[in-house]
Amino acid sequence: MGSPDPQPRFGQSVKGLLSEKVGSCSGDVIALTRQVLKGSRSQELLGQAARNMVLQEDAILHSEDSLRKMSILTTHLQYQQEAIHKNVEHSRNLQGQLHHLLK
Repeated sequence: MGSPDPQPRFGQSVKGLLSEKVGSCSGDVIALTRQVLKGSRSQELLGQAARNMVLQEDAILHSEDSLRKMSILTTHLQYQQEAIHKNVEHSRNLQGQLHHLLK
C-alpha cells in the first residue's frame, strides 16, 4: 500500500485536459465571435460605401446637367451680346445720319 492509487491521478489529468479543452474551445468561440462581428462591420461599411457612391454618382450627374445648362445659357448670352453690339453700332450710324440731316 505504499504505491499511490493511479485512479485519482488519471481523473485529475482528465479533468485538467477537459478544462484545457474547454478553455481552448471558449477561446475559439470568442475568436469566431470577433471575426463574425468584424465581418458584420465590414458588410456595414461596404453598404455605407455603396450608398455614398450612389449619392456621389447622382451629384456628378446633376453637376453635368447643370454644366450643360450653363453652356447653353452662355451661348444665348453671347448671341444677345452680339445683337446688342450690332444694335449699338446701328444706332450710332443712325445718330450720325440724323446729325448730318439736322445740320
